[in-house]
Amino acid sequence: MSILSNQLLQLQQKQELLLKHYLILKRENVQLKKSVSKKEVQLQKTEEQLKDLQQKLDAEKLSKGSLDNPEKKVLEKRLNEYIKEIDRCLKLLNT
Repeated sequence: MSILSNQLLQLQQKQELLLKHYLILKRENVQLKKSVSKKEVQLQKTEEQLKDLQQKLDAEKLSKGSLDNPEKKVLEKRLNEYIKEIDRCLKLLNT
């Protein structure tokens, strides 16, 4: 009986240890998810800022007339994309 009770005690100790590790990992997982969420928000804000700055730079270059041929093509492509997006938004508003 003593062997069986020792084995049972060891099993209970291992179970408690496993539960403690589980709870620690669960807390860590929650913290990591929060951290990832914050980083995603920061990344989105940074991408929006970058897009705004790129638009301002393009507008500045356009106003100064300092665009070379490849830059003009890129700007024309972007402007066409903006126009398509505006048209799409207008269609959605009209429906």
